[in-house]
This record gives sequence, structure tokens and C-alpha cells, in this order.
Amino acid sequence: MTPRPPFRSGLGRRALLACAVAIAVAGCSIPAKLNRPPVRDDVPLAGLDTGHRAGWPDAAWWKQYNDPQLDQLIELATKDSPDIAQASARVDSAQQNIRAATAQAGLSVNGSAQVARQRLSETGLIPPKFLGFTWYNQGDIGVQAQYDFDWWGKKRNSIEAAVDQAHAAEAQHSAAALAIQSNVADTYFGWLADESRIAIAKQAVQTAEQLEQIAQLRVKQGVDRPDTLQSAKAQTASARQMLVTIESSARIRLAALASLCGVAPAQLPALQPRALPDVTTGLPDNVGVDLIARRPDIAASLWQVESALRQTDVARAEYFPDVSISAMAGLSSIDLDKMFNAGSRVFGLTPAIHLPIFTGGLLDANYGVSKAQLGAAVAQYNSTILSAARDVSTQSLTADQIQGRRKEQAREIAANQQLLANAQSRAQRGVSDRRETLGAQAQLLQEQDSDVSLQAQALSTDVALIKALGGGYRTSTPEQASTDHPSSPLNLSGDASNERH
Repeated sequence: MTPRPPFRSGLGRRALLACAVAIAVAGCSIPAKLNRPPVRDDVPLAGLDTGHRAGWPDAAWWKQYNDPQLDQLIELATKDSPDIAQASARVDSAQQNIRAATAQAGLSVNGSAQVARQRLSETGLIPPKFLGFTWYNQGDIGVQAQYDFDWWGKKRNSIEAAVDQAHAAEAQHSAAALAIQSNVADTYFGWLADESRIAIAKQAVQTAEQLEQIAQLRVKQGVDRPDTLQSAKAQTASARQMLVTIESSARIRLAALASLCGVAPAQLPALQPRALPDVTTGLPDNVGVDLIARRPDIAASLWQVESALRQTDVARAEYFPDVSISAMAGLSSIDLDKMFNAGSRVFGLTPAIHLPIFTGGLLDANYGVSKAQLGAAVAQYNSTILSAARDVSTQSLTADQIQGRRKEQAREIAANQQLLANAQSRAQRGVSDRRETLGAQAQLLQEQDSDVSLQAQALSTDVALIKALGGGYRTSTPEQASTDHPSSPLNLSGDASNERH
């Protein structure tokens, strides 16, 4: 057996040694796999006690007010809303990203066919005079297949990151719908309150005009000074100004409703004034824990954290060698007439390993970017949690405060109703004139207007609280998804690690 030349034997050993050293060096620079950074698993609402609400809001939460006009407006607003359409487009885009990431994983098969006519150079490496021809044809037909071994999870984590982004987009879609629904409900209830206040304001104007007429007669008869008439006129003007202000507010709210519904004011459904519905205060049980899965913005932020974590795994997988195998089979001939002969068959099988040895710091930079994005996603999530806690606390405490104010307002109205009854009784007995009765009536109307305003605030706060509670949104969080799909592990209490081996 003929021994190998010493030069080639040494070269082979040096190549193997260099490859081993490169793999060892590359292995030492691979960053450690990151666990999920610590995130809150509850909303900080400790010490908040504002009563109990019977269950969480329903998905069609506005139906609890039993108002067909409101149902019609919300259906109209959510039908062709640009905001909801934009959110739907984001969901579609995220789903297409999943398809794109999935298509890049696993086996790929491509076919090709080409015919070329080429002239050989007469001064090239092989002159045509040795071949016997200057022009020749080249025909190739083949199928190429390649399979990338995803041993390090690069493809898998890319797909899971795309899935997480789709979950986040779906949550953002729900948040957009909830924002439209709550805005419509709040504006509609504001319009109902304005209509109720308009009726009260008209009565107040009539009462002020009657007082002005009495003052005018008394001044004319010399019973009162002229200043009394001027004071009555000022009160009448103030009552009329209040009426104009409320009527303008009602028209503005109708214009806002039309804008929310995407139609002209004249195209709104025929709305009729009706009494404002009553509301109850309180929070559902376990609100601090369950709110994470109930608020779409929190769910979206949590899925963003999960997606960013998967992206760090993708960036980490870039440090490892890519292992693939490719194969080809086809026909190749410079004589097109013999293209489909058995002798024109070609086959090939190519295993390949691509190892990143020197990238000028690109891998470290990409991994650093992915870690920074993960940190930003966690910070955004924590900010969303605190914002949700503040929102729920503010709306719940405000609702409780308004409820207390309405109880006192009811006592004031009852007292003024008694004062009016007493004044009317004295007027019937001839003990007093109509001024006392009209004055008591004006005071009662003022308290009734305040009561309507408080009820409108209570409704606005109730809608805001329902929105703060998620408005009936309910979906699985990444933690629940990992329970259903063990291949997507999460570590809620895991520590981030950036150490290197």
C-alpha cells in the first residue's frame, strides 16, 4: 500500500486541528440561554375595597343597560370602523408572517430547466480547436432538494415568535374594538343626560320668566326697587344661557356619535330621549390576579414579551453551525438531441456544515439587540400592568365617590321637594305669594339638574371601569398556552442570564 505524502498528511492534521480549535473558540463565546425575565403575575390592587360586582363584564357588556338604541349604535360603529380595520390588518399580517416562517423550515424542493447557447473563447483555457467546435448548446433539467437540520431551534423559535406576534395582534384588535364600544356608550349616555338636562333647563327658564314678570309688576307698582327687576332679568338670562349651552352640548355629542359610527349626523338612527339607566359599583372577585387575562392590552404586552424571548433564542442559535443536506437529480447534455438519454443523467448529494468563526462582532450585536428588545418588552409590560392598576383603582374609587355624592344629592332633592310642598301649601292658604313657590321650584330644578349630571358621571365612570376590566375580553396567556403546548416552556420566576460558557 502506497503511503500518503508527508505534506498532505500534515496538512490534513492541521486542518482538523484548526477546525477543532475554531469550534472550541466558538463554543466559548456562545451566550447562555435566557430564561424568561421576572414579570408580575398579578395587578397591584391591594387594599382596594369598593364593594363587589357580580362577575366580570360580558363580551356584549353594553346590553346590560337594556337600551336598543345603544345596541344599534355600537353595531353600526364596529361594522366599518377604520381603527378595527387597521387592527384586523395587523392580525392578517401576523398570520402571514407565521406562514412565511413555517415555509422557511424543513425540506425545500425546487425544479429548474434551462437551455443555453454559448461560444467558447478561442484564447481561453481550452481552445475550440482541441474540442472541434466553437459554439455549443447546454441543456439542464433537474430537481434540487435541501433539508436544514434545526438542531438548535432556530427555525422553531422563529415560528413560535411569529405565533406570539399573532396572539399580540389579536389582543390589540380586541383592545381597538373595546375602545370604540366604550367611546360610543360614553358619548351616547352623555347625549341622554343632555336631553334630560334640556327638559329641566326649559322648566328653569319658564320659572325665571315668571319671577321676572312678578318683579316687573311689583316695580311698576312701586312695591320693590328697580334693582329687583334687573336681578330677575339677570337670572332669566342665566337660565337661558344654560339652556343654550346644554343644547349645544347635545348637538356636539350627536356629531361625535356620527363620527364614531363613520356616518353623517343625518344618517344616525332616529334617537329618542329616555331615562338614564342605573349603575352599580364594585369589583369582581380576584380582580388583581385575573385582570392579566382580562385586559387585552396586558395580554398583548405579555405575548410581546414571549415573542421577544423567542427572538433571543433565534439570535443565540446563530452561534451554532448550520447543518444541512442537499441533493440533486436531473439531466444535462451539450447535445440537446441526447438530453433524455440515460447517459445524460446527473446525481448529487452534498452534506454541508457552516460554522460562524469570524463575523466581525455581528452575532454579538444581533444578540445584544434581541436582549435589548426583550428588556424593552418587559418594561412595556410592567408599565401596562401599573397603568391597568391605576386605571381600575381610579375608576372604582371614582364610582364609589359618585355613589356617595348621589345619596346626599337624593337627600337634598327630598328636602327641596318638601320645601316646595310647604311653599305651595302656604300659597294656597294665602300666607305667601307665588315668589316663594317659584323660588322653591327653581331651587328644586337646580338640584335635579345636579342629580342628572351626577348620574351621567356615574354612567361614564361605569363604562370606564368596564373598559378598565377588559370589557369581557378573555383569552389564554402565554403561561396557559405553555400548559396546553409543553413545547413552549415559560418560567414566570426565571432569572435572566447573560453569562457565557
